[in-house]
Amino acid sequence: MPNMKIYVDADGNGEAVKAVRNVLQPLRVMLCRELDVEVAACQFAILEVLGLEGQPQVNAEILILPRPDRTRDRIMEVCTLIRGMLADATGLPVAVRSSMLDAPTYVALK
Repeated sequence: MPNMKIYVDADGNGEAVKAVRNVLQPLRVMLCRELDVEVAACQFAILEVLGLEGQPQVNAEILILPRPDRTRDRIMEVCTLIRGMLADATGLPVAVRSSMLDAPTYVALK
């Protein structure tokens, strides 16, 4: 499961929110392919935030359940793809952060 929150700085970036919304479908396709998950496992949210000057205007945080094939290098590759897709869509600086969930204690009710 990838659970992704995409934070877009609200100051003057209204078009960026639309751009991120438009890239969600291709982003989900890429994550399903790269992380070998089903569409139903994905969860996305776009949040407009107020940030400080000098920070990347788009920040993506992705939470992933660990698996043996999801090595640090593999997750770095996926994060690089995420950053590229969001930067291409918005034309803004993008930061991506990833964390692994604790599988034995993770609960998701849908």
